[in-house]
Amino acid sequence: MQPRHQPIARDAMAYVLAGGRGSRLAELTDRRAKPAVHFGGKARIIDFALSNALNSGIRRIGVATQYKAHSLIRHLQRGWNFFRTERNESFDILPASQRVSESQWYEGTADAVFQNIDIIESYAPEYMVILAGDHVYKMDYELMLQQHVDSGADVTIGCMEVPVKEASGFGVMHVDEQDVVTAFVEKPKKPPHIPGSPGMALASMGIYVFRTALLIEELRRDADDPDSKRDFGGDIIPHIVKHGKAVAHRFSSSCVRAESEPVPYWRDVGTIDAYWQANIDLTDVVPSLDLYDRSWPLWTYSEVTPPAKFVHNEEGRRGSATSSLIAGGCIVSGSSLHRSLLFTGVRTHSFSSVTESVIMPDCVIGRGARLHKCVLDSGVIVPPGLIVGEHPEHDAQRFRRTEGGVTLITQYMIERLAD
Repeated sequence: MQPRHQPIARDAMAYVLAGGRGSRLAELTDRRAKPAVHFGGKARIIDFALSNALNSGIRRIGVATQYKAHSLIRHLQRGWNFFRTERNESFDILPASQRVSESQWYEGTADAVFQNIDIIESYAPEYMVILAGDHVYKMDYELMLQQHVDSGADVTIGCMEVPVKEASGFGVMHVDEQDVVTAFVEKPKKPPHIPGSPGMALASMGIYVFRTALLIEELRRDADDPDSKRDFGGDIIPHIVKHGKAVAHRFSSSCVRAESEPVPYWRDVGTIDAYWQANIDLTDVVPSLDLYDRSWPLWTYSEVTPPAKFVHNEEGRRGSATSSLIAGGCIVSGSSLHRSLLFTGVRTHSFSSVTESVIMPDCVIGRGARLHKCVLDSGVIVPPGLIVGEHPEHDAQRFRRTEGGVTLITQYMIERLAD
């Protein structure tokens, strides 16, 4: 099904902030930015924000990159190169390039937009949709744009209700009966409760809609402020809340979900445990996130690979997979998989077993190896007979084991085993 084309969305430009590392993902982001981390057996995390924009009818997109951007840029060049200028479409990759000052990279989220004002002005969009490139969710930005226009707001802020105990990692806001934001605090130590909803706080999703002219005015004002940290949540939004009109947009009103998804789905996947859980959840019979919804497809780069292959059918040496997602190019040779994800080009050898694990592209699982509750970085070659996930203390000595019992394995860790 082709994405819908909406008038307001065609007057908008999406600007994706994709320069962050995501340090809580540890070694998974040693070689790549968090938005470039693989997800769901085939895609990258950034594909969710980009697909939302495309499916919402937005045809001008910019992506600001900074930290270890090669993997991300390569993915964008391969998978998002179908925009055409003759159809008034554009897709710009915007690495930090010292466009404003020769001594500065992007200093913050607002600065990552400010340094590319000339590019934005050249396209002259009526509206700007500012997005974070490191969250997993499905959302129709057209509905948020419509609310922004109807309310006459200076900025519309995407928000959702979260437990107070989790809210200190977000920007938290107070709203009145019309959802006008009356106060905004970035990452408070003691987040305030929502009136009438004890234990819950209204948290910013890092999604903002502006009229372009007002956004540029605010960015220039902020750039002249010597005390600013050049951040949307810390500087731009609080200033507008105080001096203008900020309106909250409830995620529940624009979340795209199938009938099998009763609760709006949004995940930060900012820790190894959260990343593992979000991927493993996809193996459920009815997952919380539906990747098979043809009305709202997840667009990504599709590598040219042969179909997945399962070989051997002997007792104890049967190539099989249950409750699992297996990408193209994988060969499951006389091994068993359960509740796991295999990304492109993975090879599992005879008598090995993989359970409740996330295996990134081009990994090789050696003969007789047993992996349980693991996350393998790309290109890991597991030696024959290696056992992980059955002896926690031993695993913690060799690999990175989380509080949730997930073991992260990289090729460097494997090579150290021989020392």
